[in-house]
Amino acid sequence: MVTGVELGAIAVVLLFLLLLARLIRSVRPLLVNTVMGLGAFVLASFLGVEVAVSAFAIALVALGGLPGALVVIFLSMLDVAFVPAALIVSVPLTVPI
Repeated sequence: MVTGVELGAIAVVLLFLLLLARLIRSVRPLLVNTVMGLGAFVLASFLGVEVAVSAFAIALVALGGLPGALVVIFLSMLDVAFVPAALIVSVPLTVPI
């Protein structure tokens, strides 16, 4: 004999599974975009584009996906941002005597 508690438990489990499926369905495009962005970032690095890999650049690519990766690569190619430290030219300070 099925009791009300058992029916309630089954209803809660079914509701949890339904919400979990909906969450996975809504996150899938974001996950695909993130993987594509990180792939473009790795491909650009493999092809010789000098991009400084920092926590901020990785976060921008992970959250922005493919457009974020293109922005990071474009700004790096223009030497505006995300430039590796070896490429930054420092001007020595001279003190006139």
